[in-house]
Order: sequence, then structure tokens, then C-alpha cells
Amino acid sequence: MKVILIEDVKALGKKGDTVNVSDGYARNMLFPKKLALEANAKNINDLKLKKAHEEKVAKEQLAQAQSFAEQLAQAQVKVSVKVGEGGKVFGSVSSKEIAEAAKAQLGYEIDKKKILMTAPIKMVGTTSVSIKLHPKVTAELKVVVEGL
Repeated sequence: MKVILIEDVKALGKKGDTVNVSDGYARNMLFPKKLALEANAKNINDLKLKKAHEEKVAKEQLAQAQSFAEQLAQAQVKVSVKVGEGGKVFGSVSSKEIAEAAKAQLGYEIDKKKILMTAPIKMVGTTSVSIKLHPKVTAELKVVVEGL
């Protein structure tokens, strides 16, 4: 019997795959646990439509992330911190502070977990910070650290 997997099933396949299994396994294991659907014409057509919709949504999200990355590349954020001798910052500038400054100054809602910092910012000046917007898109944001 041919079935369409609704969930990932170990040793059978991934979600959305069409596989051939025995009738008893399908009726007694896969269908009651809602792991698969019978591969009739209606279910196959529904699967195709669902995949097409998911691809369309993924393309739209990628396009939005790319346009947002271009906007971020043109923008810069200013963060003011206490400074000691020689322009050395007391503590460091965190991703939380950068996210709050971006929201206040630019109006962009950026998740602090998506801000990728190789090292903490401990000096006054301009630094470029990477922001992961999409699995395929990473943007650069200029952060200007000013002393008080």
C-alpha cells in the first residue's frame, strides 16, 4: 500500500515522502497514530498544493530578509556608555543594548539572539556587527560606541 508520511518516521522516511508499506503496518500503526495518509489522488494533490504554498512562503521570507539586510547595511546605531581613560569602556556593549538601540533609533525589532558578535565591544568607535536574519541571509549593522 502506498502512503504519504505526515510526520518523520524512523526507517521509513521524512515528512511528505510517498512510501510503499504493507497493508497491516499502514492500518495498524501509521493511520491510528496519524503518521501517514493513504496515497489516493486527493491526498497527493493536497500534498503538491501544500508544498507549492510552502515554497512560495519561503521565497517571500527570503526576499523580505534580503531587503531588510540592505536597509540595515545603510543604517547605524549609536550606543552611549561610560568610558575610562584611553577610550576603554567600563564593561562591554552587549547584544541586548544593540537591539534596544536599534528599536529606539531605527524602529527595527531585532532579536538579541540573532545578533552575532565575535567578541564583546570594549572600545569607543565604530564596529560592524552581523545579524542573522534568515538561514541564507546575514546583515551587517554599524554600531557607533560613544563615551559619556
